[in-house]
Amino acid sequence: MKIVDLITWFEAWANPAWSESWDNCGWQVEPGVLQESARVLVCLTPTLAVMEEAIANNANLIFAHHPLIFAPPKSFRRGDAISEMVRSAFTHNIGIYTAHTNFDQVQDGTADVLAQILNLQEVTPIVPTVSGLGYGRVGVLEKLLTLQELLGIIQQRLKPPDLIFSPTADLQQTISRVAVLGGSGASYISVVVKTGAQVYLTSDCKFHQFQESRDRGLILVDAGHYATERPACDRLSQKFISLNLDWVQLSQQDEDFRQFCIAGGRMQ
Repeated sequence: MKIVDLITWFEAWANPAWSESWDNCGWQVEPGVLQESARVLVCLTPTLAVMEEAIANNANLIFAHHPLIFAPPKSFRRGDAISEMVRSAFTHNIGIYTAHTNFDQVQDGTADVLAQILNLQEVTPIVPTVSGLGYGRVGVLEKLLTLQELLGIIQQRLKPPDLIFSPTADLQQTISRVAVLGGSGASYISVVVKTGAQVYLTSDCKFHQFQESRDRGLILVDAGHYATERPACDRLSQKFISLNLDWVQLSQQDEDFRQFCIAGGRMQ
């Protein structure tokens, strides 16, 4: 399959027109690769390490969730990360394409995959948008779990380096209804409360957002940006593999940009 045909297939599923006005979805760099047979490296965030990985594997397309460019750069200077990414893309003939808020909304997108990981049933979007899709998902657990059991499942299946949750008096309380949203989802707390969810799994939550959640009777769980969005990148790479492309790989150089110090001064 040519790159142009792969992008056409993807955009029929996750239309870039659905992305937010502040977002930058679609082509970030297109050095003239549209008619080439697709060799795709899928990643969460396009970084220089990911670019080096693409070069080493003779990939001609980096397909990323996070945009390389959010705001128009005022200059390109040697040594600047974005400038070096663009230079390498043209030097090695590697396109960079991003699917961000359009990918968040669709079936098998960031939120949908999180819901599937937790085996949520009777799932609906937290914020409906187009064609029955939308941001986040809310549903009921396959079987009742205690909060402690649910936190254990999240830790086991997402493997975050750190898991933060609202203060609660009873880890043994029974949980049946859960909301999820990959990436930065704390701005949706008010909407999630209205869904009747008892627990809200998301990331990038601030101190007072945990306070707001607690005060409104919602258990907020922050598993980190990387851990809540990386699974959807894995799912996307599997979809690309099913298309019988020349080569597809999920990046092994994707990074969680946070590191944590644990007891004894050891790092994780």
